[in-house]
Amino acid sequence: MQKSSAGNILIMQSGGCTPVINRSLRAAVEEITELNLGNNILGAHFGLEGLLQGQFIDLGRISKSKWDAIAQTPGAALGSTRRKLTEADESILLKILKEKDIRFLFIIGGNDSATTGEKINQLAKSNSHRMTIINIPKTIDNDLVKTDHSPGYGSAARFVALATMGSARDAESMSKSAPITLIEVMGRDSGWLASASALAKREEKDGPHLIYVPEIPVNENHFLSSVKTTYDEYGFAIVVIAENIRSTLGVFGDQKEPMHMDDFGHPYFSSPGLYLSKKITETFGLRARYESPGTIQRSMMSCLSSADAEEADMAGRAAVRYAIEGESSVMVTLERESGREYKCTTGLSQLVDVAGRVKTMPSEFLDAKNAFVTKAFLDYLAPLIGAPLPEFGRLY
Repeated sequence: MQKSSAGNILIMQSGGCTPVINRSLRAAVEEITELNLGNNILGAHFGLEGLLQGQFIDLGRISKSKWDAIAQTPGAALGSTRRKLTEADESILLKILKEKDIRFLFIIGGNDSATTGEKINQLAKSNSHRMTIINIPKTIDNDLVKTDHSPGYGSAARFVALATMGSARDAESMSKSAPITLIEVMGRDSGWLASASALAKREEKDGPHLIYVPEIPVNENHFLSSVKTTYDEYGFAIVVIAENIRSTLGVFGDQKEPMHMDDFGHPYFSSPGLYLSKKITETFGLRARYESPGTIQRSMMSCLSSADAEEADMAGRAAVRYAIEGESSVMVTLERESGREYKCTTGLSQLVDVAGRVKTMPSEFLDAKNAFVTKAFLDYLAPLIGAPLPEFGRLY
């Protein structure tokens, strides 16, 4: 790459990983190289942690074959972090940005990363350090505002739907000994991922039968009654819940304080799925399995959505082109075009409008009465998961 007078470029990955986060990374580096945006392309090792410690990876020296392998690899190739930028960090950060002549910063992350990007933007401005800062979206939670959906969501949603299909048939087969299964999936503040399980349901008997999301408080007695009614009707029951669902009285169980609070103030409580599965067994004498796939749901590359992969590439490349056009302190968005055939383009949103905000599921996507989702949500989700899900059969 011919040297430019535009200064150096820094890329960070931040927050929870997704199956396509490295595709955005590769796409951004390739576009930077092709369009000669700047001089050196540096990657912060473990995000803000590495940036503050001056730990960088020279991304310009990575071979094409290695980039192709990285794009197929789960996790964050640069290493990620949930570190929050504090006032005490600012002087160190500014010193490093100036010493390294960082003039372009690309942050691949979610709403907390947008907060970080905007803070760095304000710091650079107030200290007359000219910088272009652009966030490339990613989150399996799909809770970024100002974008139709987020890179990472389609693949995780595909995993959840497939896992639910499999668990449902297993529970149906084992209904004489273990008829109830609770599947607890990620989704700190919203039910987008838990709701994706609804794609597994093709017939009335198919699971999931009940879906519980953070948007709607759950009455414990009504929950138990709904599970029993489902069991009585079908002989088994599949219940999918988001990891942070709340009861109408607060947190499920006796826990009053969170087990952990991260730098951004997000509380983490003990598993509602584990509590509720025990409650089902205690109340009805039925064996209730509790499944929590954890980070598997964001790292199972065999469940990759082709649409998700393509859009992660698109977002990474678009970020670089927007930088060349003079945009800054913005996040790339995915825009769904109107029409019967699904098409997606990119747009922009100001970081201040994204930072720290959460997109919850709209009421038109939720069927609160039946603890399920609406057809409108299924229509929204279907094109995001890539190839059609498999068809299962029954002998009886």
